[in-house]
Formats: sequence, C-alpha cells, structure tokens
Amino acid sequence: MTRWYFGWNIVAASALLTLLSSGMRLSIGPFFLPIAQDLGFSRSLLASIVAVGMICYGLAMPLAGWLIARLGTRAVLLASVVIADVATLWTISAQGATGFLLSFGVLLSVGLAFASPVAMTPIISHWFTRQRGMALFFLSTGSMAGLAIMTPVLMAAIEAFGWRATLVGFAATLTLVAIPAALFIMRDQAPEGTDLRPTNATAAAAPAAPAPVLSLRDALRTAPFWMIFGGLFACGYSMNLLGTHGVPMLMDHGFDAHSSSMGIGLIGFVAIFGTLVLGRWSDRLPRRNILAAIYGVRGLGFFALMIVGTHWELYVTASIGGLVWAGSIALSSAILADLYGVRLVGVLYGFAYVGHQLGGMLSAWLGGWGYERFGTHWVAFGASGALLLAAAVVALQLPTRRPVAVPA
Repeated sequence: MTRWYFGWNIVAASALLTLLSSGMRLSIGPFFLPIAQDLGFSRSLLASIVAVGMICYGLAMPLAGWLIARLGTRAVLLASVVIADVATLWTISAQGATGFLLSFGVLLSVGLAFASPVAMTPIISHWFTRQRGMALFFLSTGSMAGLAIMTPVLMAAIEAFGWRATLVGFAATLTLVAIPAALFIMRDQAPEGTDLRPTNATAAAAPAAPAPVLSLRDALRTAPFWMIFGGLFACGYSMNLLGTHGVPMLMDHGFDAHSSSMGIGLIGFVAIFGTLVLGRWSDRLPRRNILAAIYGVRGLGFFALMIVGTHWELYVTASIGGLVWAGSIALSSAILADLYGVRLVGVLYGFAYVGHQLGGMLSAWLGGWGYERFGTHWVAFGASGALLLAAAVVALQLPTRRPVAVPA
C-alpha cells in the first residue's frame, strides 16, 4: 500500500489559501459598482485605485519570496493575516480616495500577496520533483476556484449585506484558514528524495555532472526569463481585466447582474476540471506547447466574449474559455524551476510575477478609462485578445528542459 505523501497536504492547504487570496484579487468586479456608488468615485478613479493595488500586489511578490527564503513560509503566512485584517478595518472606515487607496489599494494588496500562489510556489517546488507540474497545477486550481466560487458568492453577499460587511467576512475567513495552515501544515523542509519513487530517488542520488549554477543576476539577464515575464504580462492583463471589468462589461451589454457574475464564475468553475487534464499533460508533454495553447485559445475567447448576445452564448464561451483559463501561472513557475532550479524559483518567480501585475494594472485602468473615453469595451478587451495571441507565439520559442547558459 502506497504511503500518503505529506506534500499533498501542503498543496491542498495552499490551494485553499489561494482560493481566498487570488479569489479576492480576481473578483473585484462585484465590488466595483457598489463601492463607486457608495463613495462617489468615478469609474476612472476607482479603476486607477484598483490598478495601483494590482501593481502593489505584484511588487510584494519578490518581497514575499525573499522573506520566505529567510523566515519561512509560516512566518510570511501569519504576516499576511495581520496585514489583511488591518487593511480591512481601515478600508471599511475610509471615506476619501486617499484613505481608500492606501488601505484597499496598497495594504490589502500586500497582505494578499503574502498568501498568493507565488508565495506558495517555493514550498511546493521543494516538496515535488516527479509531479511538480501536477502539484503546481493543483495550486492554480485554488485560483480558479476562487474565481468560480467567490465571484457569485461575493455578489450575493454584497447584495444582501453590503460591500463593507462582505469584506469583513472575507478577512475573517482568511484568518480562520491561514492560521491553522501556517501552524500545522506548512513545513519548508522537504524529505530527501521528495516525491520520487525509490528507483528515481536512487538514480537522482547517483553522481552526475554538475549543472551550471546561476546567480539571480545572471538569471535575470537570460532571454527565457523575459519571455516568461512577457507572457505573464498578457496573463495578468487578461485575468485582472476580466475580474475587474468583466461583470460591468456584460451588464453594459444587457445582461443582468446575476447572469454576468455567473458567466464570469463559470470560467473559474470549468477551469477546475481543465486543471486536472492540463496538470497531467504538463508532466508528459513539452510545457511550452501547453502554455502556447492556453494563451492562444484564451485570446480567441476574449474576442468571443465581446460579441455574445444571449445567455447560452455567454455560458458556452465561458465554458470553453474556462478549459484553458488555468495553467499559465503554474506552467510558468514550473518552466522557471526546470530552467533555473528550485533554489531561485521563489524570488525569480516573484520578479516574473511583477509582469503579471503590470499587465493587471494596465487593464484595470484601461478598462475604466477606455470605456469612459470611447464608450466601448473593445479598447481594453480587444487588446487583451491580441496580447494573448502574441504570448502564444512567444511561448513556442521557450527552451525545453535544458540548463540555461550564463550569458557572456
């Protein structure tokens, strides 16, 4: 009988945490109009605040990776709880744009970053070798489940209790989940051999030619890092555009609030099942090919989402898009680990994820400004489709599982 590998407990806890942290970051849509109307913010102003939050979320990623390398996952996760709770209390009492920017835009974003998929990637990469792709895909499942579950749940909670009470409920839930996970599940020290089978572990322990050791500075100078950075820029642009402006866009196109939130949530729901398939493929097929397919199909989906006119068209488009909505982040982190090793993956992925949040910042702002300036969502959503198709082409140029040479 095969013994249960403790690393899967870490994956499950990490997925649940990212359901909450990423779910909140990707589900700003239900909050958008209620906050704007309650506080008297224009769409452009609130979109700008959300955009600042996206870049703060991204900039906190390298910091999270650096702190995890020195203090451990447990300490960073507990810090996430404290920061998020303080930010929530400040947010619900804020009245002006400055206070809301600092609390909701900056501080809450930092707190969520400390419990994000990027913060969980190092510990999972250390615990898994043979099934690293699968484990990181399951981590992505948390993000997709967050989009699937939290978008309609937050919409219903806001309609029933208001956006302030809903935000407090979220912070309380994060606290109740994160503290036990940090204290009882997160263990940074993986066993020798990780998840390798005995024969694999013996082979891995055999003497081998030393692989070139890259410094962080060297890694940041290589082309594959910037190719992944660019792909994550397109990924972040599309994900945050849909999370922030997807519901308002569909409502502007004639769908009611419930149908709009269900359509966006359906993408995340279907992505959970897509993750199970893509996760298995990621350890068997070239990861760059899967990444290119994800970006390409997702790009076409954005064009389709702009022209749907009936409920069945919306749900079919959301279902197809959901099949490839997950995986770009998991594959990017797995490719980084393959090319640069697990020693650098935490900090290096944190820097790459800044590209994701730069894209999210741009789309959060452009989604609001473009609609107010031109009266159409095609500016922001059309750009998303084009960026994703370009990212698909770039992904096909990534090297396969070979050591990356140090540039001259």
